[in-house]
Amino acid sequence: MDSSPKRVVVLGAGKMGSILLNALLEKGLLTRELTSATVQHEDRARTLAQKLGIPVGTDNTTAVRGADIIVVCVKPQVVETVMRQIAANVSTEQLIISVAASVPTSQFEQLLGKEIPVVRAMPNTPCVLGCGMTALCKGKFAESCHLEMATALFNAVGRTVVVDEKHMDAVTGLSASGPAYIYIILESLAEAGVKVGLPRDIATLLAAQTTLGAATVVLETGDHPALLKDAVTTPAGCTIDGILELEEGKLRVTLIKAVVKAVQRAKELAYA
Repeated sequence: MDSSPKRVVVLGAGKMGSILLNALLEKGLLTRELTSATVQHEDRARTLAQKLGIPVGTDNTTAVRGADIIVVCVKPQVVETVMRQIAANVSTEQLIISVAASVPTSQFEQLLGKEIPVVRAMPNTPCVLGCGMTALCKGKFAESCHLEMATALFNAVGRTVVVDEKHMDAVTGLSASGPAYIYIILESLAEAGVKVGLPRDIATLLAAQTTLGAATVVLETGDHPALLKDAVTTPAGCTIDGILELEEGKLRVTLIKAVVKAVQRAKELAYA
């Protein structure tokens, strides 16, 4: 695929679709003249068109005509319906990027009935501020150039990693659902700060910046979290007493079980 500007359409510009559209337009990776989207309802279409400054409609069949890249952001349960709507109007020259959780690339290929390149993506909501995490995998007919195209798009809203498709449900349970787990931890730390006398705004700032800082150290150093934890934990100090409480409360096991449960649900989504 060449490097010329691409005509992109986002089918199902809901929460994640809107986040991606807004971020990619703001960063200049997409141009408003060549970008469009669809939603289910007319009133939502008008609101989104005004907000983003791009054409937004409700007709998926018309929207995909002439597009270079079709980004599918609809719910997993309606992927089959949407693919059957657009099948007659898509060609092997187009690239489909799916953000629909749990739907394998093979299902897209089967529903479309053509050798269309499909790249599956699993981003998370921090993409809204350019610090998201997205995992990508390619389908049977996608080539490295298609994967590079998808990588360039999602690199604009955070970090990307390429995985085998068999790992995508695990990605969903860990990094896609993960922000919710972190928010609960942050909320709990802030509540603890309030409990010991800190004003709520200061407690929240301390908890959030500490979380950001700790995550940044892991990413920048590449050190194992256990090693970094040990560096904070001095003999007979305060931290080890706090860690003891976490271990007695089974925080570690609970977080592991949360991810496992979310992964199990991810495997069921496409068939719910």
